[in-house]
Amino acid sequence: MKLTVWTYEGPPHVGAMRVATAMKDLHYVLHAPQGDTYADLLFTMIERRNHRPPVTYTTFQARDLGADTANLFKSAAQDAYDRFQPQAIIVGASCTAELIQDDPGGMAETMGLPIPVIPLELPSYQRKENFGADETFYQIVKALAKPVEKSAHPTANLIGPTALGFRHRDDITEITALLGDMGIGVNVVAPYNATPHDITRMGAAHFNVLMYPETAETAARWMERELALPYTKTVPIGVGATRDFVAEVAAITGRNTVLDESRLRLPWYSASVDSTYLTGKRVFLFGDGTHVAAAARIARDEMGFEVVGMGCYNREQARTIRTLAKDYGVPALITDDYLEVEKTIEDLAPEMILGTQMERHIGKRLGIPCAVISAPVHVQDFPARYSPQMGIEGANVIFDTWVHPLVMGLEEHLLHMFRDDFEFHDDAGASHHGHKAKLRDLDAPAATDGPEMAPAPVESSVEVVWLPAAEKELKKIPFFVRGKARRNTETFAAERGVSEISVDTLYEAKAHYAR
Repeated sequence: MKLTVWTYEGPPHVGAMRVATAMKDLHYVLHAPQGDTYADLLFTMIERRNHRPPVTYTTFQARDLGADTANLFKSAAQDAYDRFQPQAIIVGASCTAELIQDDPGGMAETMGLPIPVIPLELPSYQRKENFGADETFYQIVKALAKPVEKSAHPTANLIGPTALGFRHRDDITEITALLGDMGIGVNVVAPYNATPHDITRMGAAHFNVLMYPETAETAARWMERELALPYTKTVPIGVGATRDFVAEVAAITGRNTVLDESRLRLPWYSASVDSTYLTGKRVFLFGDGTHVAAAARIARDEMGFEVVGMGCYNREQARTIRTLAKDYGVPALITDDYLEVEKTIEDLAPEMILGTQMERHIGKRLGIPCAVISAPVHVQDFPARYSPQMGIEGANVIFDTWVHPLVMGLEEHLLHMFRDDFEFHDDAGASHHGHKAKLRDLDAPAATDGPEMAPAPVESSVEVVWLPAAEKELKKIPFFVRGKARRNTETFAAERGVSEISVDTLYEAKAHYAR
């Protein structure tokens, strides 16, 4: 165990809370000490939900450990039923409460509550949040879903969207409309906005749309086996994947379907003159396995980027990402250590990062544009506007989301290129206030980079100094690779005993490392 500032996933009981918070008329009784009640903030502050999670905590304290914590749990469970009158209750323990081994599931079964009580066994010290969500949804489906008569018309269940999910709310709307265009209705969406009663009629659908494997694949496999519900394997994120998804649904249902692409703008925009300068941009991808796999296809095949590395933090998807990375000819990074991710990004020096909220922070520190493609995310990635990732409109949103940081990066690069110009230097006034502009003395020495561009230490007895002309030439290099260029040049000079870096040294180093 180690102390960390950031984490990609919380403990598994947070995953269970994501499912409980997404559903209606379901209550979660969590055996937890007072300090483990922080999770409320995730939903009310980050997701900006208008209600608190449906969770009752036992909130035992240190002084209770010498007494009867089991009775505290029973009292909390009874109070939760009396107060909220849910259709079903799930019970479990937080990572801290797991250590005292009170067995919440066993205790709840002896209480004789007149509703289904579903125990959760979530190994807090072996697994994490996505596993917790997946296992919780599976246990709910296993306990409540039963074989029922199929709907008269073709219908599908949309499974996987949860609270705190990345754009799950809008993805539901997009996929519902996409299926509607194909003459297929939606039977149940779960866990998002579903009730326990809704879960009992999931078997009435003709197939399941597995939207997010991280949170519903175990349930999908169980329903395929027990309820004769096949499920889709394609996640419709991106143009190609959406087309493949429609073809897969057509194969499952036996219906002739045509995808309405009239709203699709990504292919045209990607091929437009304004976008051609993006071709070949080197990108690094990191996040949950599902979104990274989808983003890699979009980046290479639909945007013309060069994928230089990819990885995921959820080890349940490690095999998928390793296989995909091998196909792309790049290394796969499977880790939940953000420092390892940062080091990889720094070494690869990509021109853009596609990642999580963590990578957005890393990108800011390294001066590399970043677009968010995956949870965990912060409040700005729960927008009030319609902003899906899936389907036709999702492809349009993705194009905008990815291109805008690069466009701003290009603008910043141009500003850096011309910052020493006699008219457009940093001290000059606004260009439309020409009479206020301060012309710069061209013979004055160039300003040095700020502290964020300070050179990395080079182990050498030779003290390396940048000559003003070389320093000025360095600033013409794009900002997102300038730091690496500086370090490489200093290493090159130190290894050769060169104490002063001139313009010639800079380009000799560039030629050396380009071999």
